[in-house]
Amino acid sequence: MRQELLTLGQMVATQARLRPRGLGARDLERSMSFLDWNRRACRLANALLGLGLQKGDRVAILAYNCVEWAEILVACAKAGLIAVPVNFRLSPPEVAFIVRDSGAVAVIAQDALHGAIEESRAGLTVPSGGYIHFGAAAAPAGWQSYETLMDRASDREPGLDIAPEDPWTLMYTSGTTGNPKGVIRDHRSNALLALMTDIELGVHRDDDALLVMPMCHANSVNFFMAFAYCGAAASIYSRASFDPEHCLRVLGRSGVTFTSLVPTHYIMMLGLPEASRSRLDLGRVSKLMISSAPARADTKRAVMEMFPNSGLFELYGSSECGWVTMLRPQEQFTHLGSVGRECAGSAPIRLLDESGSEVPDGSPGELYSCNPWTFQGYWNQPEKTAEAFRGAYCTVGDMAVRDPDGYIRLIDRKKNMIISGGENIYPSEVEAALGACPKVKDVAVIGLPDEKWGERVHGVVVLHDGVSATEAEMIDWCKGRIAAFKRPRSVSFLSESDMPRTATGKILHRVLRTRLTPATADH
Repeated sequence: MRQELLTLGQMVATQARLRPRGLGARDLERSMSFLDWNRRACRLANALLGLGLQKGDRVAILAYNCVEWAEILVACAKAGLIAVPVNFRLSPPEVAFIVRDSGAVAVIAQDALHGAIEESRAGLTVPSGGYIHFGAAAAPAGWQSYETLMDRASDREPGLDIAPEDPWTLMYTSGTTGNPKGVIRDHRSNALLALMTDIELGVHRDDDALLVMPMCHANSVNFFMAFAYCGAAASIYSRASFDPEHCLRVLGRSGVTFTSLVPTHYIMMLGLPEASRSRLDLGRVSKLMISSAPARADTKRAVMEMFPNSGLFELYGSSECGWVTMLRPQEQFTHLGSVGRECAGSAPIRLLDESGSEVPDGSPGELYSCNPWTFQGYWNQPEKTAEAFRGAYCTVGDMAVRDPDGYIRLIDRKKNMIISGGENIYPSEVEAALGACPKVKDVAVIGLPDEKWGERVHGVVVLHDGVSATEAEMIDWCKGRIAAFKRPRSVSFLSESDMPRTATGKILHRVLRTRLTPATADH
């Protein structure tokens, strides 16, 4: 008999035996030792099985960041169920789409969010007993109480035969270029990604991860598993929205050693008054991750100054491929603008042209990665799955170039490419030019319909507070910085709150195109 990789459910049980009183999971209100965590996860797993759920059934989860995520994810792993995290920022019809598309037979929802399910409940296929509610408020009519179900269930291990190739998570993509697709990941791929993360970051048992990004997103789920897998603590930042001053206070007083944030989070913290930052002791934080969007050199330098004992890692990955590349602390300024090289355990990245041939260094190609933690396919979409793979290599449509030292620089998503007058224009190049203007806080570039050129380059700009600029000023700024055919032909301005984003801060170019095309078609 060959010993296989442990699932998360098995690993938490192992930690409960080895370190029963060790801190396992917590949020800002409640903490659990590994022993308590394992017992509660067993109770929930047995409660779900007691409702008639069977191995392979899907459980949709709709909740803000809270420690219940730790219980639910581990319970699903123990019961052989497939966890379907749902983004709490979605509208009720979008939530209903994911519940229906996944074929979920149970929904676990936090009290503040159950209304998003109720609004579309009539069109769902979830059995009447499959609606489970948790939170401070009492369970409404038609919902079962999470705590009551667990109180009635056994805390013994369910004892099911869970294989490494059994699916554990079904996470829906953010839909930056179309309808969300369900990404299937099994226990083995999740465990291998966790182990690689532990190796790359040097995670050990005394570490404590503050998970700020939504637990419905692959970033937090992956780091959650990595830290739990090696017996480190997982601390979930349980606030519905990001509060930069509060988050810094948590980092300064709680013993946290790691967090993963998007550039916007770091910029918000850096924008706090010096007096607010200087009185905090951030010296225990030893590892920081920045991902999901490009970060400027000045931002990185300021982050390193704010966290003097921390190494700064930069990550590129996706729900489908897991971590693909990493820029390590010693490389931050020697390879600025790059997302690094392949993570440990990955095959060499391939950059391919339309015919499938590898492009030379310095030329743009579609990025294909190959690693043992790549996803198993899109839920009920075999054609989309086939499109994503060339043999063992997988792509999510990102375009990149490689320098002679093997470092990867992302250019853009293939589907975001603008074709104007027969020329291929990657929005990120134009965004970099506009973003270099001192007045610009954030920027997105999209293609809009144009009678003459087919598409024209259009910039959407968020200005820093207290400054003003005109369309002509923004267009003139790009002269001499990028080729004339790449320069924006039109520019509009938005407030920061009006810029459409995913849960992790990525700008939704598709939403901007939809929003602006009717209004600017005759520009």
